[in-house]
Amino acid sequence: EDPQLSSLDKTDFTFSEGSQSLFKPEPLEKSLNGDVLNTKKVTVQLLNLIFFQLSERAAMDASYVQELDGILKEARTIENHLKQKRESLKQRFTVIANTL
Repeated sequence: EDPQLSSLDKTDFTFSEGSQSLFKPEPLEKSLNGDVLNTKKVTVQLLNLIFFQLSERAAMDASYVQELDGILKEARTIENHLKQKRESLKQRFTVIANTL
């Protein structure tokens, strides 16, 4: 069995004694777990942001609905007032026409 191949089976890579490198790679499992945790964190943050934006939009939509309800109520009040004025004018014209 080749000694170089057997060293690749280890999770930690070792360098030859002559190598003075400061880089020591992490085990593959540890690296992948870190990536998974980072991916989960980013996913949770994105979902929180989406939820926040949707709840803000829902609150804004609710305020628009309330505002439109107020406008509609005011329009109905004005419509009723105008109908009453029209009826009053009809009665006045009827009285004027009858006196002539």
